[in-house]
Amino acid sequence: MRNRDSNGSPGIGRTAHPGPLDLNLLRTFLAVYRSDSFTAAARLLGLSQPTVTTQIRALERQLDRELFERLPRGVAPAPFADELASRVVDPLDALSAVAGQGGPGTDAAAEPVHLAGPAEMLCHCVLPALAPLIEKGVRLRVTTGLTDPLLEELRTGRHDLVIATARPRGRNLTSVPLADEEFVLVAAPTWADRIGGPNRIAADGPGMLHTVPLITYAEELPIVRRYWHHVFGRRLTCKAAVTVPDLRGVVSAVAAGAGFSVLPRYLCRELLAAGALVLLHDPEDPPINTGYVVQRPGTPDNPHIALVRDQLLEAGRGW
Repeated sequence: MRNRDSNGSPGIGRTAHPGPLDLNLLRTFLAVYRSDSFTAAARLLGLSQPTVTTQIRALERQLDRELFERLPRGVAPAPFADELASRVVDPLDALSAVAGQGGPGTDAAAEPVHLAGPAEMLCHCVLPALAPLIEKGVRLRVTTGLTDPLLEELRTGRHDLVIATARPRGRNLTSVPLADEEFVLVAAPTWADRIGGPNRIAADGPGMLHTVPLITYAEELPIVRRYWHHVFGRRLTCKAAVTVPDLRGVVSAVAAGAGFSVLPRYLCRELLAAGALVLLHDPEDPPINTGYVVQRPGTPDNPHIALVRDQLLEAGRGW
């Protein structure tokens, strides 16, 4: 089905059946191209999967080009699809924006914004930042979870925006840096006094912490291992005394005197200021992690999605 020009590359201008292309077919093509899936595109467009399949086949026949390679899971764009997408994406998105503009009261009728991200950041930073929008009529449907599964669900249209702890890979998601979270080594004052405080760790290293129970997010100790490698330049050898799959629980346990941990500063800031937690080490170059606001191009014509995204990016400057 795929014709090529004399130089071997697919030619976008040549079609087996000249004539204007159906905008609905192009819209369906772009949804499949962005989501890498007929099923996900069908959900985004409010169509059945057989309808999407039929429309893509019709467009392929009209162009006499193969647009997608069918894979065991989803589809991959053929070279011609990349070229076609580059030509139609801006006009179709502009047309979609115009078609989605309504008169007075459009915002009030907007659908809920489906927002997802890590539970700790959502509850401690994101939801308070979005509170002023609720009074203005914005409705939220919030989902918590890990970044990788949430990004996969974003690709299928389950979410509108995802707060991600890493920049997503691939061409079908757009991401904007939200905020940097700094990680800090903390314990309750009683444990800090027992081991000699931050001066002792600065002078002798972290070895004395092996006598203090370690409270962590997961058995694999991802945050603490990263801190040890980045700050102390050595491998962490101790094991967790307590694991809690919610950093807010780790904070509570550490503040109550259960042991020490490495935590995002934003979760500890108030407790550190009140003296309920003690900073055990203050390196010049603490490890940080950048969070991102991630969105699919061509998201539904809901003006509240942009309101939520912009409000987050503004608030993130102070986190």
